[in-house]
Amino acid sequence: MTLRIMKLHIEAETSVNTEPNSTKFFYITDAETAPDSTLSIDAADFFDDTGTAVTELPELEEHNSYYNVYINGVLQMDDISVYTPGETQTGSLDINVPDEGESILEGVPVVLEVVNFTPTSDTDIAT
Repeated sequence: MTLRIMKLHIEAETSVNTEPNSTKFFYITDAETAPDSTLSIDAADFFDDTGTAVTELPELEEHNSYYNVYINGVLQMDDISVYTPGETQTGSLDINVPDEGESILEGVPVVLEVVNFTPTSDTDIAT
């Protein structure tokens, strides 16, 4: 008898589902923010979709999340803001207004959208 490589013969099929969890936070500016300055919004200054005050901004899942910032309904560039998750006086959104841009006026809505994905997988093995 000749030598052979012995190996398992397995057929498998994996399905992966990615469920997004989008949470939106709202803020209305209470003063003008001039060019070359920073608008800092504490977690407690936001309210949610139901109008309830927010006490904590969610963590961003590593490699499975992102956040968007809208000022007056317009999506902003990535490097204009810094997001810090956490409770009141820790969690915040800082928006750096460029010195060559326009100011953020009083009464303007700021929307923070945080999206975390929850991936799941299921593998069926046929023998």
